[in-house]
Amino acid sequence: MLVVPYTLFRCPFSVLCSLFSLVLATASGCTWDGFNWFSVTPPPPPADSLAERVDFHPLLLDNEEALVTALSGCEALFNTYWVRFEHGGATFAEAIERSSRLFHAASGAQVRRIVHLSVSNASADSPFPYFRGKAAVEDALRRADCPYAILRPTLIFGGREEVLVNNIAWLLRRLPLFLLPDGGRCRLQPVSVFDLARIAADLGETDSNVVLDLAGPETFTFADFVAQIRDAVGSHARLVSAPSGLVSTCSALAGFLLRDRLLTRDELGALTDNLLACETATAESRFSDWLDANASWLGSDYAHELRRNWRADDTGVAVRH
Repeated sequence: MLVVPYTLFRCPFSVLCSLFSLVLATASGCTWDGFNWFSVTPPPPPADSLAERVDFHPLLLDNEEALVTALSGCEALFNTYWVRFEHGGATFAEAIERSSRLFHAASGAQVRRIVHLSVSNASADSPFPYFRGKAAVEDALRRADCPYAILRPTLIFGGREEVLVNNIAWLLRRLPLFLLPDGGRCRLQPVSVFDLARIAADLGETDSNVVLDLAGPETFTFADFVAQIRDAVGSHARLVSAPSGLVSTCSALAGFLLRDRLLTRDELGALTDNLLACETATAESRFSDWLDANASWLGSDYAHELRRNWRADDTGVAVRH
């Protein structure tokens, strides 16, 4: 599931990009030679290879006039803004409103095209607020009077910014048991961040409206997916079937101990409802190949969502970086 709430802009002579977009560009091998980089998001870690090419500015998603000014002269907007879960006053409703404001500003600034990152099987009728919210943002984009491409990835893997896959490996390296919801019979079809970046960049050069599912060539049951990770990292954890309710409770307990949100109910529900798979493969990179090449580091450290993307304000309330 994705995850990272940032925004990327690409202009004829400048690129406004976010940390996540830097990761995408680096992962896909894009050098973006001839462009200058600018971002309306927090700066990336100092080790980021493109950081020195970026000027960083505060997020302006609550100020449409400032957004129009920032977007003036931009050719294409690559948007990945969203929240993984509601926390510290950040809600899906707020994310929908901010996204709509961003798209309206892009239209007002005469941005030629918007490439938007959604999620597989987004639907207004979904029982999961995350997926309903993603569908609402797609609708807002369609109303924005700006040509668009909507990308709907399944489970994204790749790069060193792993969260979900990394933390599965982290648990497998440390626990004697790993619980599989409802036996792990549900299906998922992971897609590489490398393929996502390449396809997004290509669609930024086109003009027609597109809605594209993004899924890799391999389809796993969740049990097989976890077993592959276990074997790759040298774990001896036993995989045990458990009711989804028990998995949710144990995940909440682990999150409490880690002071993080390990797995949300929407993510668990999406997994067990097979929402992380599509009818056909639209990307080429194989998860099993990536896993073999990266098993040595995967799961060595825990990827802490709250520490990475949230901070406490002066009153102690958690807010987004």
